[in-house]
Amino acid sequence: MDERLVLERFDAELRIHPVPERSVRFETIGGIVRAVGEYAGIVYWELTEADADRAIDEQVAYYASLGRAVEWKVYGHDRPHDLGDRLAARGFEPRAPETLMVWDLAGGVPSASSTPDIAIRRVRDEAGLLDLVAVASAAFGRDLRAQDDRFRSRLDDPTLGLFVAYAGVVPVAEGRLEMPPGRSFAGLWGGGTLPPFRGRGIYRALVAARAREAAGRGFRYLTVDASAASRPILERLGFVPLGAITEWVRRPGAGVAPR
Repeated sequence: MDERLVLERFDAELRIHPVPERSVRFETIGGIVRAVGEYAGIVYWELTEADADRAIDEQVAYYASLGRAVEWKVYGHDRPHDLGDRLAARGFEPRAPETLMVWDLAGGVPSASSTPDIAIRRVRDEAGLLDLVAVASAAFGRDLRAQDDRFRSRLDDPTLGLFVAYAGVVPVAEGRLEMPPGRSFAGLWGGGTLPPFRGRGIYRALVAARAREAAGRGFRYLTVDASAASRPILERLGFVPLGAITEWVRRPGAGVAPR
């Protein structure tokens, strides 16, 4: 895998030309691609050391005028190199770092150990969606019931795959697959497993199930924003780390560090 070319393709397909969303408007302003709507954030930019400060100040002022928090998602290959420091000086705070990881489906799908006592099912109805939301909330330790409304209208959407792993009739893990049309990359999201069922290969089985779906739909790559917990599992499967990801968030009224 030529990592540089994959990153260029990733930027071109998903950041410079973001996947359209019903509740989000994307705008390109002065070399910056920003999102306004249900999600508010900066998804791509072409900045230099000379113009970065001005551009950041303009975006801070814009989202402040809307009374919105804003997320600036920075990848390891983005420029300028000190962008994180510049964002921190303007009241942005970093979330836990993640890693962009990629699997090339041209070489097949990730293998998974046999889990005969676990059944993985595609969510097709309201009952399955309620199971997914319940297990995700329990696995991640926070209320994710907002996802119920978010995904209910997409149960028949061919660009979305929702999966739940069951031990008997009990939902124990979940995972989501985003398959944007006209792109090379399908995205893996979620992947929460209830604590008593961790270490049994269920996460890997969910990855493999979603990979088979993506491969069958003609996608070339799988991507994951991997947490510190999931990165080693994905590396053992054969996913390739392509760089760090840090989501910087600025809330309304955040102060600015003295310069």
